[in-house]
Amino acid sequence: MRAALAFYLMIAGAALPAVPALAQTDPPQAAEFDVDGKDVMWLPTPDALVDRMLNLARVGPRDVVYDLGSGDGRIPIAAARRFGATGVGIEYDAGLVELSRKAADTAGVASRVRFLQADLFEADFSEATVVTLYLLRTLNVKLRPKILALRPGTRVVSNAFGMGDWAPDVSEPAGADALFLWHVPAQVAGRWTVTRAGGTFDLVLEQTFQKLRGEARVDGHARALRSATLEGAAIRLGIEGLGSALTGRVEGDAMHGGEGDGAWRAQRQRGG
Repeated sequence: MRAALAFYLMIAGAALPAVPALAQTDPPQAAEFDVDGKDVMWLPTPDALVDRMLNLARVGPRDVVYDLGSGDGRIPIAAARRFGATGVGIEYDAGLVELSRKAADTAGVASRVRFLQADLFEADFSEATVVTLYLLRTLNVKLRPKILALRPGTRVVSNAFGMGDWAPDVSEPAGADALFLWHVPAQVAGRWTVTRAGGTFDLVLEQTFQKLRGEARVDGHARALRSATLEGAAIRLGIEGLGSALTGRVEGDAMHGGEGDGAWRAQRQRGG
């Protein structure tokens, strides 16, 4: 993964010689030192931290794990070898890509792992169910529109650096730094018509990432949105005076949940 080495050097006031980018015709035999990349230098991530990141994302055999700035490939390889997932690494440096492919072959997971030499900001990672990052905060923020366009519920784990004003759902200490987890939120802003056993009412939601605000209008009376949680496509809305909360899932312009007399559904109003 990519580490923001320049950031640490600035803080420490140190000056270390940069290691030249690896030549495409001379793939490395080992990746032990800093390697210049397009946006940041690469440093190897300790295996214990790799496992913690994948565990935080609850990676399993059905997942497609994309590591953005994959370096020597250890995260996609670990995702395949230890978690049974499909791993994909996107790396700008041709030498590291070649090293990663050889490492996957040596680990016996070449059939479940692939590495692409590409620019992170131009690459297509829309099939990801998990995205891992070790980039500067400024690069995370630059990637944020592409990440937010992923399928709701996609898990995103970053080592050390956040996403600007997009607060993580979970953070864990990791030595001097931290690991952060986000779930790509469904887009729910707008005006909805909610139908349940007691009739229908209008619901207006405003959204900032996974944070929701709004109010309902029931029988002509405004009802406050007392609580709201959104984790991927899973939503829970507590509305004043309605008794139990509405718990369910978002599917595009529709929401639904509950069973029997507690069943409910909602449709986003056109132009809402």
